[in-house]
Amino acid sequence: MKRNSGNVRQSLYSEVTDRVIAELEAGRLPWVQPWEASACGCALPENGVTGRRYSGINILILWAAVMERGYGVQRWLTFRQAQTLGGTVRKGEKGICICYADRFTPKDEAERARDEQREARQIAFLKRFTVFNVEQCEGLPEAMTAAPAQLPEVEAVPAAHALIRASGADFRVGGVEAYYARAGDYVAVPSQAAFPDPINWYRTALHELGHWTGHHSRLDRDQSGTFGSAAYAREELVAEMGSAFTCAALSIRPSVRHADYVGAWLAVLREDERAIFQAASAASKATDWLLRYAGEPAQECGS
Repeated sequence: MKRNSGNVRQSLYSEVTDRVIAELEAGRLPWVQPWEASACGCALPENGVTGRRYSGINILILWAAVMERGYGVQRWLTFRQAQTLGGTVRKGEKGICICYADRFTPKDEAERARDEQREARQIAFLKRFTVFNVEQCEGLPEAMTAAPAQLPEVEAVPAAHALIRASGADFRVGGVEAYYARAGDYVAVPSQAAFPDPINWYRTALHELGHWTGHHSRLDRDQSGTFGSAAYAREELVAEMGSAFTCAALSIRPSVRHADYVGAWLAVLREDERAIFQAASAASKATDWLLRYAGEPAQECGS
């Protein structure tokens, strides 16, 4: 019996959400993996043909695959893309399922909306793609399988510092707490002297800048939740993943900023199997917003 698209979409949401919940219950955060034990450098996964970074939930899926399978490169291709490059996927290799989410307006709905002089209703869809790491292929150009150069920490710090300055955010250094003040639209972070490991100052700053991107004048996320609420937990989840994505793009290993929210995140994910997809998508948008200040164009890739 052929499964309808709704069931396929439902199963994909459930499959990914269950995997994330299992990781959190085991004390691991999918967006903060043990990069020091990884065969590849810390970076965002990208498509080998287009060079575009994968976004949203696909980052978590591909990061997990890189570390589980020990790949040394975060570059991925579809079977057809490997062929267009003159290569092929080795026999017996198992691909990774990623997804592409979007919305469309059916033709008949567009016509009815036009006749009724109203906005047309859109239908959400979620499409699966199978991709393979370049190390699962043979016959590809040598440059395709070469590991990209990683910025050493001594260079990553100036890059992060330049991003913070270029963002134009009202950035206040001092005090004993790190936070984003929504009402005043400013970021507060203790001085660097308060951090035994200097790189943690930048990780913290990028987390708070993740919140900053959600202001109504920027990405306009719902930041109305009070501490302890589901809305508050969702926004913290966005900032936590956004910080991890931004750090990775700058060759800074992500780390846990707010592990004490794990219980709240688990409650949100158990209640809504789409929550991790929505949070990861919002985190990618936050990262793209910030990376504009690093001189990198925001790019998203569904396949």
